[in-house]
Amino acid sequence: MVEFDDTFRRHLHELFVWRRDVRRFRSDPLPEGAIDRLIETACLSPSVGLSQPWRFVVVDDAARRRAVVEDFRACNADALDCYSGERAARYATLKLSGLEQAPGHLAVFADKASDIGHGLGRATMPETTEYSVVAAITAMWLAARADGIGLGWVSILNPDRIHAILDVPASWKFIAYLCVGYPEAECDRPELEQAKWEHRRGADEFTLRR
Repeated sequence: MVEFDDTFRRHLHELFVWRRDVRRFRSDPLPEGAIDRLIETACLSPSVGLSQPWRFVVVDDAARRRAVVEDFRACNADALDCYSGERAARYATLKLSGLEQAPGHLAVFADKASDIGHGLGRATMPETTEYSVVAAITAMWLAARADGIGLGWVSILNPDRIHAILDVPASWKFIAYLCVGYPEAECDRPELEQAKWEHRRGADEFTLRR
């Protein structure tokens, strides 16, 4: 049996505190095999019925990357149109992707047609397939931070267009597009909090007791 001491638990908490959604990357290339190792760690995550529904696409092709960047720009312009006044002005100043700077691009999908796990646990809550993939991304995020590598989750994308750009099976549901690389700077506060878009709230605001 492995036991974790107080020092480990303190360091683990610090890892949670210092994990960031990175938008600003250095241009340094990642070490050989770095993304593969992060994927291996993600695959240690729990999944409903041991279904292991995560599917990873390492995007190295320059043309596909450019197409993703163009899709982000179009979607970001549409998102800006949803705001007005001061909020729109503030939104326009935000840096919301590191797609053009990050040395690594990784798309993550959930395979909703997989028979791995034989459907256990999914009959009443089929959405646990997607939840399982998000859990894997979280594990990868923390493992990356422990290696000094930053991840940035880009959600301002059109899922249908990403499907077409990456040419993946129709049964795969798009979950995340991740920028991977070394961050320009490290901080224990979210960038959106620093930009005064929103502030982190305490756990008591989200907790009910019955």
